[in-house]
Amino acid sequence: MSHFFKGLLAKWHLIILPALVKLGFWGAAAVALLDSSSIPVPMDAILSVWVWNNKSHFWIYCVMASLGSAVGGLVPYGIGRAGGELFLLKRVNRERFEQMRDKFERQEFLAVMIPSMLPPPTPWKVFVFSAGVFEMRVLPFMLAIFVGRMVRWLTLSLLVLELGPSAVDLVAHHALTAFLLVISLAGIGFGFWWKRNRGANSRAAEGTSLPE
Repeated sequence: MSHFFKGLLAKWHLIILPALVKLGFWGAAAVALLDSSSIPVPMDAILSVWVWNNKSHFWIYCVMASLGSAVGGLVPYGIGRAGGELFLLKRVNRERFEQMRDKFERQEFLAVMIPSMLPPPTPWKVFVFSAGVFEMRVLPFMLAIFVGRMVRWLTLSLLVLELGPSAVDLVAHHALTAFLLVISLAGIGFGFWWKRNRGANSRAAEGTSLPE
């Protein structure tokens, strides 16, 4: 049996994965879907190769990979929703379970988005599974994954464009620094959006005010 799994793994690395890589943008979605749903894949390393080889379209790879990851996440999410409550109740008491539910429901979007932003070895599927257990709505769930993955992979892509594919090792060995960088970039982006939106609302309010 071990020989069977070794042979399957060899075929995956030598045949299936290279074939998916050649699919370009659609390959990014397919590989990310597999990584999120079932088969662990070194997605950061693969994405860095795509980005390095097609620098002008790096953002398309990020979008497609994020979409694939959001769709693939429905598998552990569905497992959690179908029977995950019983799984958790075997490990924690009812009171603790309710506390976890209340905490997750108050911050469910961030509870999925932030782990989606982080590189391995973040236990991402645990948070996705919990989203299913606590019945997070599907569309916000997928959006949280998409946003988190986009922030992560856009940040990685910018590092790859600046430093080359070796940026993957930099992120892997400095996960905390990468996390702080991602949070900082996200905060700057949100601040810029909020300021711009506030200015637009102010101008709209001035334009609709009645003259004295």
